[in-house]
Amino acid sequence: MPQVVFLGAGSVVFTRQLLADLFRFDDLPALRLMLHDIDAERLAVAKGTAEQLLRRFGREAEIVATLDRREALAGADFVVNMIQVGGIDATRVDLELPARAGLRQTIGDTTGVGGVFRGLRTFPVLSEIAADMLELCPEAWFLNYTNPMAMNVWWMSVVAPSIRTVGLCHSVYWTVHDLCELIGVPLDGTHYRAAGVNHQAWLTEWSRDGESLYPLLREKIAADPELGRRVRVEMFRRIGYYPTETSEHSSEYLSWFLRSDAQIERFRIEPLQYIGISEENVAEYEHAKEALATNRDLELEEGAAEYAPQVIHSILTGTERVIHANVVNRGLIDNLPQGAVVEVPATVDADGVHAMPFGSVPTQGAALNRTYLSVAELAIEAARTGDPELVRRAVLVDPNASSTLTPAQIWALCDELTAAHAPLLPKQLGGEREFVLP
Repeated sequence: MPQVVFLGAGSVVFTRQLLADLFRFDDLPALRLMLHDIDAERLAVAKGTAEQLLRRFGREAEIVATLDRREALAGADFVVNMIQVGGIDATRVDLELPARAGLRQTIGDTTGVGGVFRGLRTFPVLSEIAADMLELCPEAWFLNYTNPMAMNVWWMSVVAPSIRTVGLCHSVYWTVHDLCELIGVPLDGTHYRAAGVNHQAWLTEWSRDGESLYPLLREKIAADPELGRRVRVEMFRRIGYYPTETSEHSSEYLSWFLRSDAQIERFRIEPLQYIGISEENVAEYEHAKEALATNRDLELEEGAAEYAPQVIHSILTGTERVIHANVVNRGLIDNLPQGAVVEVPATVDADGVHAMPFGSVPTQGAALNRTYLSVAELAIEAARTGDPELVRRAVLVDPNASSTLTPAQIWALCDELTAAHAPLLPKQLGGEREFVLP
């Protein structure tokens, strides 16, 4: 019986969607679903969610919920990672503390100061997971959803290069989905390819019946001045290719927007937005808990859009499909650093996930990608060597931080964040957590 493990299953809304997408495949064999979380109450809600969906879809599966990660991982075939180290409290610190220093972010989970500190508190847990997997399920696929995506997948390649790690994010799919909806063209039958880094890949091909759809998008933008007041549209105008993450996310990866009140107004950006999103997620968890307690059906989104269920389905059934995946750059993108983590098209079949060599991304896009990857590289090296100065230098390289704060202010901010996150950070970096350097 194939075994699928969900780490961080207490993220019940995301667990619900992944399970629903998985259960929509009617040709899968019976599965053993191992749900793991460190929060017993959330884990119970995740189990109740899984049991309800199993009944509603009429599928066959064994569902086990456990607080013991090693129990969950023993014999696993697939490990789906969606942990959030520190939870909503750490997210508030990542956003609010820099904001008090004058540095604005919207989401703060991918790069920049928020992404760096989120990565630094996640790496020790990933190291523990990797050690358990090498012992208990060395052949399993590690399917990562946890941000910062590029940093986390890169870290896994450092501590456990033999583990088959793939980073999965739906941003490319939903970008194309929404663009097709915007110009009134059906998604089905559309051909698209994107490449770069996660949350900053470039839609280099987008066509239907051999004809590029970019001219239709340009016409739509020209006809609607309000569309021009979005970050991604401005990036498209200046770079020439559409980026694959939302305007809210994209605004904090560049120096162009959040440093200026006028730019925030012009491009309709909402600083600290992720705090509200996180609070909504907590409210949705409480709603799910109440629905299960009163035997009401949970609400489901239609369609199988998430990649992890598709990867599991392809490997178990041999169904071939194409996704976009985050993997180590080993000859995949010529003009981005080898060894870094990039996002490229990949085929999936019974033998696994196979990233496709892409060639070069547009030069102007690669220039932005390299800065993003430099932040990630310095954060990885800080954790690998235990050098706290590299943490500060990672933030210094970030375009948004350096456009707003002086070097001295960045150093002071990192000192404050280190103190605030101390229980979750390695001792070598000024925290309190025991951590063996790789």
